[in-house]
Amino acid sequence: MATPRPAHFSFHNGAKASLPFAPEEYEARLAGLRALMAERGVAAALFTSMHNIAYYSGFLYCSFGRPYGLVVTAATSVVIGAGIDAGQPWRRCHGEALTYTDWARDNFWRAVVSVTGTGAAVGYEADHLTLQQAEKLKAFLAPASLTDLSGPCMAQRMVKSAAEIALIRAGAAVADAGGYAIRDAVREGVREIDVAMAGRDAMEREIAARFPEAEYRDTWVWFQSGLNTDGAHNPVTGRPLRRADILSLNCFPMISGYYTALERTMFLGEVDDASLAIWEANVAAHELGLSLIRPGASCSGITAEINAFFEARDLLRYRSFGYGHSFGILSHYYGREAGLELREDIDTVLVPGMVVSMEPMLTLPEGIPGAGGYREHDILVVGEDGAENITGYPYGPGFNVV
Repeated sequence: MATPRPAHFSFHNGAKASLPFAPEEYEARLAGLRALMAERGVAAALFTSMHNIAYYSGFLYCSFGRPYGLVVTAATSVVIGAGIDAGQPWRRCHGEALTYTDWARDNFWRAVVSVTGTGAAVGYEADHLTLQQAEKLKAFLAPASLTDLSGPCMAQRMVKSAAEIALIRAGAAVADAGGYAIRDAVREGVREIDVAMAGRDAMEREIAARFPEAEYRDTWVWFQSGLNTDGAHNPVTGRPLRRADILSLNCFPMISGYYTALERTMFLGEVDDASLAIWEANVAAHELGLSLIRPGASCSGITAEINAFFEARDLLRYRSFGYGHSFGILSHYYGREAGLELREDIDTVLVPGMVVSMEPMLTLPEGIPGAGGYREHDILVVGEDGAENITGYPYGPGFNVV
């Protein structure tokens, strides 16, 4: 007789690992979530995104095409993980975990419904759940109602706890270490990829020294030169550096799902007058922006003031994106606190505990004097009376003509 193969099971393999935050931190987050659920009449919340699952449980999944979830009710918090990960989701989460098997299609949903039951009022993430998975949610859970929790949960994540700010502060220091390593590696004839690797290696060593019990993944560098500086997210190439090149230093340490960044304009050896004028204008806009970040200021209001600064200098047409964004659980392939970006269409008012960047960028196309992409980026923690800049690496021509 064949051994029965379950749709899901508990796999408590080994002891619980150290998480990025203390249990009390996760309980406080869950209490905030449960208050939101009660307010909206939601009995069970299903999260499917990397950022919300990590925020409420500490577990950061690696999907590889498989669904993952976190089910939160008034009494429990359960990560739903794939069998390929064995006991790691349980070890790395606050609360409980269920492992679903792939012996039959949709065992993920059978694991979810074992926690939620059927006919409940269900909360979900409308900005993450695919159309296909939304249909399966309805088929398996037969919810009495569906409520989108993505907006209120984002609002909860936008205001950081003291523990989160301490981790972000450490991340900013790690980014500074990567910046100095990059500066040391820059010289004529060296490839972009070689400089990027020097910065990444320095940051990973620093993270491992500061957080010896963490998981290490996803720290990266985008180091760009010449034409490659025109976009903020252009990947690294094998282009050799040349004298008088404009350079863009971009360090991104990842610590337990939390992203920080350092971005600087640099020049190799010398900078021509036209480029220097654009660079100095961008630095001046950066300094203006730093002075505007304070409690009570709105994202759109800050944007309007920097826009006016650039417009007065006939440079606004070269601006390519917003002037900053929130920090927390996010990276280049998951997470975004879109309600806290410094753009014209966002009216969010800054409050103490928010963490935002200031990062004006001007891009001048090839063929005109000063061509290239210019960007400075600092991280600020909004306090009761102003904001603290936690980025230490210097900006501007005085330090960054290498």
